[in-house]
Amino acid sequence: MKKQVWALAVVAAAVLAVPVLSSGPGFDRDTFRQFVTLRAGTGTPVYWYAIGEVYSSPEGRRLLIIEGSDTARMLPSSEPDTAVQLSRKVFVYRDPATNQILKEYNGQPVTRIAYPYQFITYRLAGDKLTTFVEQGAGVNLQKIGPGDNFLLRRLGPSLVFSSPLFLNLDTPRGRYEAYENYDFVYHPGEKDPAARHQLIWNRFGDLPAFVGKGKAVIQMVGWRVDRFEDLPASIREYIKTDAPLWMAPPKDLDEIRALQK
Repeated sequence: MKKQVWALAVVAAAVLAVPVLSSGPGFDRDTFRQFVTLRAGTGTPVYWYAIGEVYSSPEGRRLLIIEGSDTARMLPSSEPDTAVQLSRKVFVYRDPATNQILKEYNGQPVTRIAYPYQFITYRLAGDKLTTFVEQGAGVNLQKIGPGDNFLLRRLGPSLVFSSPLFLNLDTPRGRYEAYENYDFVYHPGEKDPAARHQLIWNRFGDLPAFVGKGKAVIQMVGWRVDRFEDLPASIREYIKTDAPLWMAPPKDLDEIRALQK
């Protein structure tokens, strides 16, 4: 009995030693501005790098490495409590044993994840951060929103902006159902952009189509840099040679409208 009490005391002490991740209160103008500045800068391009793994579920076999970049810029808005983000992202799959970018997998061609643009409007509505997203082109143009699922959490001096997404929509490839969660973390005491702005991303949904049927868990971690040249060489060189469009975000709304046609 004494051993059991002692064990429970140790567990309780360990729990009390963990910093508390507190929620709320909701967003105000200051935290809204902190988020949109973290996500897309103040006008000049920013670059989010991310790397992680694809696992089969529920087996937990590591199938692939995934690596990529999301580049964004913020446009000024004439509307109060509103910010406009122009961005695009590209991700490649790598062999977990050789780290080589995969062109085929078990005889199937491997398709990278590539968005030529995403157009996102953020608005502060009361104490909620709301989003409106446009992506795709022609008959496949999608307009998603308003979404108000962002959560603001505080971990000591750091801010954690969480966006849990429950996706259930039609795409050119069929019905898309998945759970994703973005945690953008802002560490105000850090001077280096890669330490100041960080990202954790998780997804549960279908395996990539080239792998086959079944479910997958994808997890990635990442950070922001403020110049294309500061991206890790592994993805920087790929973008320069195979995806030059992704060297910079869309420059203005005219480019977005052209890409939507």
